[in-house]
Amino acid sequence: MPAGLACRGDVEQDARPLADFAFRRDVTLFLLSQDEQDATLVRRLLAPSRLTESLVWHRHLRDARLLSSSRGAPVCILVGSTPVGQSLSDVVRWIRRRAPRAAVLLLGGTNKQTATKPHVGITPLAGWVQGWVDHRRTAPHEFRREIWLALQRAHRDTAPVTVRVEELIAQDSALLERGLLPDVTLRGDGFTTGLHYAPGRSHALLGGDFCDVVQAEDSTVHVVMGDVSGHGAAEAALAVHLRLAWRTAVLCGQSQLGQLRLLERILVDERPDEDTYATVVSLVFPPHGRSIRMVSAGHPGLLHRHSGKVSWVEPQPGIALGLFPGRGDWSETEMALADRDSVVLFTDGLYEGRTAGGRLGEEGLLRLAAQYAHLEPQAFVDALVRGASLLAAPFGGLLDDVAVLHLGWNRPGRV
Repeated sequence: MPAGLACRGDVEQDARPLADFAFRRDVTLFLLSQDEQDATLVRRLLAPSRLTESLVWHRHLRDARLLSSSRGAPVCILVGSTPVGQSLSDVVRWIRRRAPRAAVLLLGGTNKQTATKPHVGITPLAGWVQGWVDHRRTAPHEFRREIWLALQRAHRDTAPVTVRVEELIAQDSALLERGLLPDVTLRGDGFTTGLHYAPGRSHALLGGDFCDVVQAEDSTVHVVMGDVSGHGAAEAALAVHLRLAWRTAVLCGQSQLGQLRLLERILVDERPDEDTYATVVSLVFPPHGRSIRMVSAGHPGLLHRHSGKVSWVEPQPGIALGLFPGRGDWSETEMALADRDSVVLFTDGLYEGRTAGGRLGEEGLLRLAAQYAHLEPQAFVDALVRGASLLAAPFGGLLDDVAVLHLGWNRPGRV
């Protein structure tokens, strides 16, 4: 028997589809037939079931541009008398291009020269349709049963393909997102970076947090970290826009204040709604290694690692981007660095998690960081994130995006 077509012997072994589909209220039926008698017969066979209400009849293919229902709902397409000049094969191919997941049920008594009865022999439509029924001789309950069986076969036939397609889409998305993540590794070994980046959204690689590091020709290191409000795909896309815009501004020689003004213009133009804003902090590490210049737009403070100790540093505060466009009051803060000092930037997702003593908060994060003050940069970052995650685990874990970036010159006595 050709694959995809049903014979009477299938009824017993395919009894389950009645349980799977018969009680669904979102099933949509399409009838493609130029013969009004087909429509009359089909309506009579469906009555008094609710399928009568879901039936949509189209005489011509041009009238059936959208052979679909709500996303994920079962669709069965009944094919009767084909238009003059079009074969049944042409019609089924047309359907398959537009509704690959739909069940296709051929109605008997028409186009018999093309649609051979399934128990007779091979048909060119084998594998393309889920059944054949003579609607002129079939009892109503048998007709409805054939529809349920066709829906079940369509689900069985397309489910593995659907899973594979979804896997390929997920792989492509992961490759794309991974390509949009920054590479904070710099040339040479004079400057050390450590990074942790984890979006709060499930099954995603990108979130609304962003960070980047650029080393200029004179060895000056430029750093940015930001956090776009919200947690959706639109916020993640905006974060990518802002990161790439910042990198371009740095490479074009714009000052830190100029960079923030540019980022705010882009945020206002690209944000998904007027309530979206972003906190940003920008750092510049001159090649002499004795200081850093910081500009903050509403971003949290940072950790300063010095002589085996960790302290909290707050740059001069400023308004977050997008809250009051054009009215940014940002200013530079300069902080001295000793040999082998380093700083750690992070987004608030690191310390906003709930713990047994309430929110971890800035003080809790500082106490946690002090426990790992002896560790090397990447190990310090990993331990800090792991510690915050363990404290929050009994209460749902860290639910927001988390970005942590460890930065510092690792050669003493730079000149």
